[in-house]
Amino acid sequence: MNALPELVNFVEEVANMRFPPDANSRVQDLMDRNNEGLLSAPEREELASLAAISEQFSLIRAHAFLLLGKKPA
Repeated sequence: MNALPELVNFVEEVANMRFPPDANSRVQDLMDRNNEGLLSAPEREELASLAAISEQFSLIRAHAFLLLGKKPA
């Protein structure tokens, strides 16, 4: 049994993952409000956490693209 096609499919799925639209919208809202100096302390913490998750997510996707020999779209 050759598991390579299944592994390639899995890595392609990882490479194509995106933040859910509602999470992406929340990040954008927090960033916009942060630029205006309007975030509360808990919102700043939330933005920092979401930014850290986004950074890790981007690194995972980058590794997936590297394994596939592709460039992100």
